[in-house]
Amino acid sequence: MFLDRKNMNRFTANLKRLSMIAAFGVAVVASNPTAAVFAKSDEKPKFEFGLAPDVQYSDYDPSGTRFYRNSVDKLMDASQTFNQQGVGFTVQLGDLIDQDFSSFSTILPVYNMINSPKYHVLGNHDFAAPTDTVIDLLGMPSEYYDFKYKNWRFVVLDTNDLSFYANFKGSEKYEQAEAMYNSLKESGAVNAQTWNGGVSNDQLTWLRSVLDKAAKTNEKVVVFSHMPVYPENEHNVWNSEAVIKELEATDNVVAYFNGHNHAGNYGAKNGIHYVNLKGMVETADTNSYSIVEVYKDRLEIEGYGREEDRILTIQN
Repeated sequence: MFLDRKNMNRFTANLKRLSMIAAFGVAVVASNPTAAVFAKSDEKPKFEFGLAPDVQYSDYDPSGTRFYRNSVDKLMDASQTFNQQGVGFTVQLGDLIDQDFSSFSTILPVYNMINSPKYHVLGNHDFAAPTDTVIDLLGMPSEYYDFKYKNWRFVVLDTNDLSFYANFKGSEKYEQAEAMYNSLKESGAVNAQTWNGGVSNDQLTWLRSVLDKAAKTNEKVVVFSHMPVYPENEHNVWNSEAVIKELEATDNVVAYFNGHNHAGNYGAKNGIHYVNLKGMVETADTNSYSIVEVYKDRLEIEGYGREEDRILTIQN
């Protein structure tokens, strides 16, 4: 049993909010860029969703800070919490396994314990088999897709689109990946890493069309991805600037959630919050997952285990 089931629950989060209000009357905007002003301690969210980053299970001994087998109990703990809290849906942010296609047969049933709808993001470690095989196993409609929930639009990107591991050598996408990687390498870019990937022009065009349609129907948008695009980091998507350009093209994108960088990260740029969640596979006995509460003027992240609590203001 992990610490978050015993200590990191909603009651704790409510106590923190109540203590803030008792001390200041209302929550005060502090130096933390994710802080928000809100006056009602008993305000109920419109809905909630769960996030499980970098489960990365495989039947292997620990390597450094990564405890692969322990992810079974960690994900079971997270799944039970999501069920107890009644989240509207859950998204695992990629790298459900570390290696070996057979690993899915152990960890996927644990994820499927979650009662509400479940969604998948593809991570670089998930390509232990051809892309179509992985997509079919996970029941995904495509490598990238979108869905609607409570008048919000949720977009799932595939940041492995142009990569060395998701495409056959000699294929058009493999050659595009090679050209993009070599260009970054020559320029000395920190994200010129073979375990990163890029987003194709076709996917960028699709993203623009989804965001445009959402804007016309006044839908706020949250984007899920495996790899980060901001702030600058060695784990970032190869063509992160092109992705950010599309995200900023409309005024309805609120947040971008991702994994990949197990240390976690955060940045805000032009009204969009970029939240890199910490990897679940890290450490022997401390979990890492989140429940996001959606309000009219903010998203509240309730972090479990190593993950931080955050308040993300909606500026648009």
